[in-house]
Amino acid sequence: MAMSEQTVTAIKSYQNQAQVLVKNYIIADPFIPYTSILAGLLACKVVYDLTQLISTFYFKAYNGLTKIQRMEWNNRGISTVHAIFITALSLYYVFWSDLFSDQQHTGPITFRSSWLSNFGLGVSVGYFLADLGMIFWLYPSLGGMEYVVHHSLSGIAVAYSMFSGEGQLYTYMVLISEVTTPEINMRWYLDTAGMKRSTTYLVNGVIIFFAWLIARILLFVYMFYHVYLHYDQVVEMHAIGYLLVFVVPFVLAIMNVMWFGKILKGLKKTLAKRQ
Repeated sequence: MAMSEQTVTAIKSYQNQAQVLVKNYIIADPFIPYTSILAGLLACKVVYDLTQLISTFYFKAYNGLTKIQRMEWNNRGISTVHAIFITALSLYYVFWSDLFSDQQHTGPITFRSSWLSNFGLGVSVGYFLADLGMIFWLYPSLGGMEYVVHHSLSGIAVAYSMFSGEGQLYTYMVLISEVTTPEINMRWYLDTAGMKRSTTYLVNGVIIFFAWLIARILLFVYMFYHVYLHYDQVVEMHAIGYLLVFVVPFVLAIMNVMWFGKILKGLKKTLAKRQ
């Protein structure tokens, strides 16, 4: 009985120490940017290994791929998991959370943030760093200069928003565009697995078209309109943040329109073959 009480006391002591550690260091405001980036990098490594492990046992096509193709297969697993995570968090903050609501009277929306919003952005910074490292390591197998530009601009904007606490609403609006990533990755998986002529490939292509139109074209129009309506608050930002709010989304929007043209052309070609 005495040993049991000692054990319970020891367990409670460790729990209290863990809670203090988490509260004072891991989720403490000064440390969130760094712990979240490390969490993002660690998550990328874990997902990469899990994708490799699962694919080896459950996907026959995986074992027949070249080394570079297997690395890209695993890397796309990372981007898919990140896209699901950041899209869900972005939708919450943009459409459901009160943090950036106009009804809140806690100062300009361009300066609002929370520990969770900072943590989510930090995880994305960790992902962009890991993905850029993979792109440079295997360049140009995982993507050309357009991917370097896209990831670099995105990573810089997200990192600035996290460290400064400025413009997080617009950062999360842009990050909603990651909703198209799982579909793009599925297209690559189907193509690599020799299922380019399957009905699944065609349906996925149609989903990509509408998802891209909504998340990477119309949503950007909405974001610029929102900036216009709240320009008096945007102009209060630091010059760097002010510049990023306009330059980064504008450049990404141009790239999205160019890629959308390729998606439309590819969908037309696929439908023509079907007919």
